[in-house]
Amino acid sequence: MTQLVKEDSEVGRLHITTPLMGESLVSKEFLRQTESREYFRMQPEINILKIGGQSIIDRGAKAILPILDELIRLKEEYKILLMTGGGTRARHVYSIGVDLGMPTGVLSKLGDKVSWQNAEMLSVLLAKHGGVKIGHGDNLEQLTMFCRLGYLPITYGIPPYGFFEHPAEFGSIPPHRTDCGAFLLAENIGARSVIFLKDEKGLFETDPKKVDAAKRGGLKFFDKISAAELLELDLDDLIIERPILTMLQRAKCIKQIQIVDALSNPGDIRKALAGEHVGTIITRD
Repeated sequence: MTQLVKEDSEVGRLHITTPLMGESLVSKEFLRQTESREYFRMQPEINILKIGGQSIIDRGAKAILPILDELIRLKEEYKILLMTGGGTRARHVYSIGVDLGMPTGVLSKLGDKVSWQNAEMLSVLLAKHGGVKIGHGDNLEQLTMFCRLGYLPITYGIPPYGFFEHPAEFGSIPPHRTDCGAFLLAENIGARSVIFLKDEKGLFETDPKKVDAAKRGGLKFFDKISAAELLELDLDDLIIERPILTMLQRAKCIKQIQIVDALSNPGDIRKALAGEHVGTIITRD
């Protein structure tokens, strides 16, 4: 417990004694001591659903509307926060930025606008059903209240790193994009689940879209795998952003993520929310 301590001097300044006094906050041994036995979960009933930009939203009405119809039904049973990806338009602006030699932080600033536009479009489509767009820093502590009142809150997936984005391990594309944003938010509000809505049934050893149709049936599919195992495989391509695997290993609240084919099977969203094993589950341990 912290205490107020007064200096034995004429000035008599007050200090607050805490275990962190005099620490650099860099020592690994000290930082291990700051681990909590149990972490407070602000929104333990909220389910984060991240809808793919290129995989779903960019495909237009035929892809989006059946999924939104499913979400309209599901919001009566589950508390949901919908987060949007960027997609093809983000890739286009990245391409121009890379050609101009823009650094990673600038590319991050450019790309976040597309995810925001997608959130705006979905909030309009869902407006008469309670869809409401919120910002990154707005109303997150009120998510449960929104859901209890019948709203379906929507926000953009890109995390607000902007100019403070981490340098990319390879190339210059921002490593923390909309998948990472959905995971980070889920972890930090202590969400019930985080589910990625994609156009493939889950994780394959390589992207099925880049393989001849005749060979797709022979691709290895991972229905369940740990983050450590997946990192060890060091696959060239993944269905989610690679930094999530490291984040998942360090997570305090989120124990797994799930990837489902919402494009072909919107009903799988309900199954995932109900705890059924559909698609791919990537576990923390």
